[in-house]
Amino acid sequence: MKNINFKHVIISCLVVYVLGILAFIGSYFVPIIEDPDLQANIALMAALIPAAYLGAYLYYRRGNTTHGFVLGGAMFSSAIVLDALITVPVFIIPHGGNHLSFFGDPGFWLIGLEYVAIVATYWKLKVAKQVQA
Repeated sequence: MKNINFKHVIISCLVVYVLGILAFIGSYFVPIIEDPDLQANIALMAALIPAAYLGAYLYYRRGNTTHGFVLGGAMFSSAIVLDALITVPVFIIPHGGNHLSFFGDPGFWLIGLEYVAIVATYWKLKVAKQVQA
C-alpha cells in the first residue's frame, strides 16, 4: 500500500461513481423489463465496464503502478462510502429501502466484484507489463 495515491483513487472513484449513478438512475426512465430494480442493476453492470476502465486509466495515466487488485479494492471501498453517504439516503430510502437492504443485496457484491476485476484486468493488460520491463 506504500505506492497507492489516495488522491488519485478518490478522483478516479468519483468519476466511476457518477457514471454508475447516471446509468443506474437513468435505467428507470426506460422500462424494458418488468422488474425495474433488476433492470437498474443490469444497466449498472453494463455501464461499469467502460466506467471502471476509464477510472483505472485516469489513475494509471500519471505513472502510478499500484497493483490492480489493491487499486480495485480501494476504489470499491470508496464507492461503498459514497453509496452509504449519498446513494442510500438520496435514492434508496425515499423508495422504501434502507442501508441493510442495499448492502445486503447479493447483486451489490457481484457488481463490486466486477468493479475490482475490471480494474485488475486493466492493470494486468496495461500496467503490469510496463512495471516488469
